Amino acid sequence: MKKVITYGTFDLLHYGHVNLLQRAKELGDYLIVAISTDEFNWNKKQKKCYFSYEERKRLVEAIRYVDLVIPEENWEQKVEDVKEFKVDTFVIGDDWEGKFDFLKDYCEVVYLPRTPEISTTQIKKDLKK
Repeated sequence: MKKVITYGTFDLLHYGHVNLLQRAKELGDYLIVAISTDEFNWNKKQKKCYFSYEERKRLVEAIRYVDLVIPEENWEQKVEDVKEFKVDTFVIGDDWEGKFDFLKDYCEVVYLPRTPEISTTQIKKDLKK
């Protein structure tokens, strides 16, 4: 069984997120999604989410491509997650190109193109208008 993992906040879930998860699942048999906790988002990313971690987790778990959701509590946990879950492929949006190449020592690393016309940042900007 080929296992794939991806990471993200997944706040204000939209079709760009679903596209990413669908393409990630196509790279393997089992998709693990690590969602940033509220504490990690605030303390390390200075990012306040609209939906709580538990709400975001429920939304992502409802997507048919997702097999398991785990919390992302710090930047450093990726290597341990890859080892613990015996991950074959790490997937993330191409806006992170090169940032996770250190994981190539443990698994394949794939940077997928983002859905260009949609982002949570853009949604938040549009809502402020």
